[in-house]
Amino acid sequence: MSTQPRKERKTLYNLPAHENRARIASHLDETLLLKYNTRSATVHKGDTVRVLRGEYADHSGKVIDVDTRSRKVTVDGVTVTKADASQKPRPIDPSNLVITKLNLDDPKRREKLGASEADVEKEEPAPKPKKAKKAAAAEDAEEEKEETAEEADQ
Repeated sequence: MSTQPRKERKTLYNLPAHENRARIASHLDETLLLKYNTRSATVHKGDTVRVLRGEYADHSGKVIDVDTRSRKVTVDGVTVTKADASQKPRPIDPSNLVITKLNLDDPKRREKLGASEADVEKEEPAPKPKKAKKAAAAEDAEEEKEETAEEADQ
């Protein structure tokens, strides 16, 4: 440890990956803070976060990617429009985020936070895409034919 800013920056930029990963942490939302009795946690892919600063303040989304080398987090829906009008994900510093929902799929993370398996919320399966009216009507007609055929056989 040094008090000289240049030496502190040098150690920060030259950290090994496993120590760099531990520095990618954000504060927990107040409800999570009270539930797990800890102020912050490392950001993992799948966590739901809220942006506190910048153009996307108050935007909530899931963490898509965590870049350990640059210590930045990519959040779903936070994008930058490029000159050719295409969208590119914008990396955000984890200090500008608050974790609102934890991804507790990892047993080691659950153990570290003191969470139980009951705390793991399984994602609901996505609803089936709606079919075109004609296709749905044709499918219903086929099901009715099969039912009448079964009744006739009995």
